[in-house]
Amino acid sequence: MKSSSLLSAHLLRTSALGVSLAVAAAAVPAFAQDAAPQDQATADDSGDAPIIVTAQGRAQLLSDVPVAISAVSAETLQNSGANDIRQLNQVAPSLLVSSTGSEANGSARIRGIGTVGDNPGLESSVPVFIDGVYRSRSGIGLNELGEIDRVEVQRGPQGTLGGRNSSAGLISIYSKKPSFTFGANGEVTYGNQDYWRLGGSVTGPISDTLAARIDGVWVKRDGFYNDVNNNTQINNRDRYFLRGQLLFEPTDALSLRLIADYTNRDERCCAAIYVDNSVNPYIGNLNNPSPTGAATATTNNITRVLIDLGQPAAALTPGYNRDIYVTPGRSYAGKTKDYGFSGQIDYDFGGATLTSITAYREYRSGQAGDLDYGAVDILYRADDKDAYRQFHTFTQELRLQGEAFDGKLDWLIGGFYANEKLTVRDNLRFGDDYGRFANCRLVSGSALAGLYSPGQAGCVAGGIDNPLGVGRNTILGASGTSGADIVAAFSALDGLNDLGSINDRYRQNGTNWALFTHNIFHITDTLDLTLGLRYTHDKKKFSASFTNDNTVCTTIQGLVLDDLTSTTSNATAKALAGALIGLGCQGNATAELNGVSISDQRSEDKFTGTAILSWKPTDDLMTYASYSRGYKAGGFNLDRSALKSPIVPFGGQAGAQALVSGLQFDPELVTSYELGAKYSGGPFSAGLTLFRTDFKNFQLNTFNGSTYIVQTINGCSADLGGADRDQSKFTSAPNYNAAAATTGACAADDVTWGVRSQGFELEASLIPARSFRMTAGLTYARTKYNKNLVGNSSGTPLDQALRKLPGDNMSNAPELVATGSIAWTPDIGSSGLTGLVYVDGRMTSDYNTGSDLFPQKEQDGYAIFNARLGVRGPDEKWGIELWAQNIFNKQYSQVAFNSPFQEGATTADFADPQYPGGRQIFSMFLAEPRTYGVTLRGKF
Repeated sequence: MKSSSLLSAHLLRTSALGVSLAVAAAAVPAFAQDAAPQDQATADDSGDAPIIVTAQGRAQLLSDVPVAISAVSAETLQNSGANDIRQLNQVAPSLLVSSTGSEANGSARIRGIGTVGDNPGLESSVPVFIDGVYRSRSGIGLNELGEIDRVEVQRGPQGTLGGRNSSAGLISIYSKKPSFTFGANGEVTYGNQDYWRLGGSVTGPISDTLAARIDGVWVKRDGFYNDVNNNTQINNRDRYFLRGQLLFEPTDALSLRLIADYTNRDERCCAAIYVDNSVNPYIGNLNNPSPTGAATATTNNITRVLIDLGQPAAALTPGYNRDIYVTPGRSYAGKTKDYGFSGQIDYDFGGATLTSITAYREYRSGQAGDLDYGAVDILYRADDKDAYRQFHTFTQELRLQGEAFDGKLDWLIGGFYANEKLTVRDNLRFGDDYGRFANCRLVSGSALAGLYSPGQAGCVAGGIDNPLGVGRNTILGASGTSGADIVAAFSALDGLNDLGSINDRYRQNGTNWALFTHNIFHITDTLDLTLGLRYTHDKKKFSASFTNDNTVCTTIQGLVLDDLTSTTSNATAKALAGALIGLGCQGNATAELNGVSISDQRSEDKFTGTAILSWKPTDDLMTYASYSRGYKAGGFNLDRSALKSPIVPFGGQAGAQALVSGLQFDPELVTSYELGAKYSGGPFSAGLTLFRTDFKNFQLNTFNGSTYIVQTINGCSADLGGADRDQSKFTSAPNYNAAAATTGACAADDVTWGVRSQGFELEASLIPARSFRMTAGLTYARTKYNKNLVGNSSGTPLDQALRKLPGDNMSNAPELVATGSIAWTPDIGSSGLTGLVYVDGRMTSDYNTGSDLFPQKEQDGYAIFNARLGVRGPDEKWGIELWAQNIFNKQYSQVAFNSPFQEGATTADFADPQYPGGRQIFSMFLAEPRTYGVTLRGKF
């Protein structure tokens, strides 16, 4: 790897930034003029100041932009307590940002659409841009952001200017620029959970043409979860952020802005608790432990197993209690480093303006975890510096824009290039209790439940290795001629402890380039036509190499694989053989892959674009109709469990390579229509948007309790007759179909959209006085799956784990969201003092938090309120503020999920429709509880 200094020099020599610097410097005397830089946009909450945005690559009044966009100012962000993009939820009703098992891959959604899960192979449907620079995944926006000028949230596909992955929208964050007037500010915050936040910035001139700015933030806070077994706290904060900038303006025509930033996080994340029936009534009796090990009509054998192996019973009925029971010695330690630099050149040639943005970034995040989320050691990822996900990203964008035909045409052309090198190194392993847990799960959940004995080898009475043991001899007799092999496999499985991946490596090298144009035709003084077109080429090269020491898997396969098909094996032997292999080779964790490497590549070419007709019947009112086409790139599922079923061996290097194409998934395609109106007159402004957006190949990532499923969801125009909703697991359920895995296909010609988001958005603000501002937002979005669904564009049947999807709302897609805020800054006497009264709220209707839409993952509607009260000195030179977030301490789930490997017996008592997971139990990642504190501010 190159050193930072060598890399910087290399980029300056070879990139368009270096070329543009040379050209611009030589051209300064000839083309200097008094025009201001075209991107000097801002969102200002002070009084009647107009809000300027750059959503169309130009500085425009928000009220004049014929697209659905929310602009959030620095003052609003500060009042709401927003330090990262999660707090934007409070002020942007169509946006929902959440984090789950790893903050490295947090998810942002707009109008109910976003990327699901923590698989880094799936790019975000809602990308984050910071100062015009594309960030590889939206979770990067969960870092501290420093001093911010504004945030723009653009809704709907942004396929012309936003690029290949803004299929649902995008978030653009703009930091404050250096100023040629000296200034400094700082703040100290202390809150509950021993929360400390120190932030500050200094800016000013170095010369008449060069200004600088430095921002810094340090944060530390205790965790929201108490790890009882390890006497520590999880979901804490320990991070810092630094950003330095230079702004060089030798003439009015030339502006050069250089930015370098560094973020470091050393935190423990992310804990989860079990979902019980006090939180979700659909849990019913799922968490009730069976009295003896055998499942009954009102109990679950898997909870009995967990308790017998060391799980405190209280952990299974926590409500919203944040005490957790992590396996002693296991860790949630995580370290993240995110740094990079960028350079933006704006040069006004007189008839056209050139913008060049060049950036290089590195992002690396390692995250350990007790991934069974309990005291029984089933699955873990160790704290190891050689286990991480890492992005090295270089991007270059060039834009040239100007006017023609006496101002009748406002034209823009440009190009974009990106190279992203993604590396994932993983050490996911079975825990020290896994072997006994797996045997106990099998014994207690089958006809062998009478033999259940968790304290003895094989979890059977007398021990599986005891020649006189009743358990061993019962299994020998029940398995017929296969008995000896079955018993040996039980014994081998009992020893599957602390085995699995040593250091698997996934690599993806992605190259993307695009050409685009975005043009506004002023047909009359009041009628505009906007046409945009983008051509994108995307190519990805994938490779993976595996190291694995799970020899138990290969041993069990060698013992009982033949019993699955042998004509001499009885039904009991076949059932036990399949279960033993499945448990011993979960997720394709097998020593057969040790030393095996696979590779593949894919490429795609897509046209996207937009057409907008806008009309201003009066100076205060604009109406528009738009059509847009967007897409999100295809890619690779970076998970070996998706290669095949764990039952049959790979067949060595050649066999694994032959399966690699199954990791590919197709690009997501989006078509959107909007009708909108914006009014801005005096103290009142409002906007209304009606939208309908259809998604083909919607990229869905789902964890089914043992493996990750990635399917590209499409609809079928032909009626599938319920074949996409059937299953072959529960024989007594009304949707049982023994052939469910192969039914529900659709002719390729009948494949159509799989997800549709439609509804309206209403935003309004009222500023009756300079000291008082009210805002309100309402989003109604029906984001639903087609009534007939298939798993890809060829019409392959939908995976059975997704059978709840057809015709239902998407996960984390509430139909109704309302937001509002009030900010009042009254004068206090005549001394120059002012007060601050700020309240904001977000009210959300019911929604499901699980991508498979199991009812156990439903979340009731709720409301979150934040408030801030303060006093500020003359010219706001100082201030003191009392604040609280989530004032009423509303407890709710961000995401609920299948607790890994923790599924009990399959019987008629727990089956479709209420229990599509059978006796699967569930865990959830909670949202943050109430926080409160005091902030001191000063500036000069």
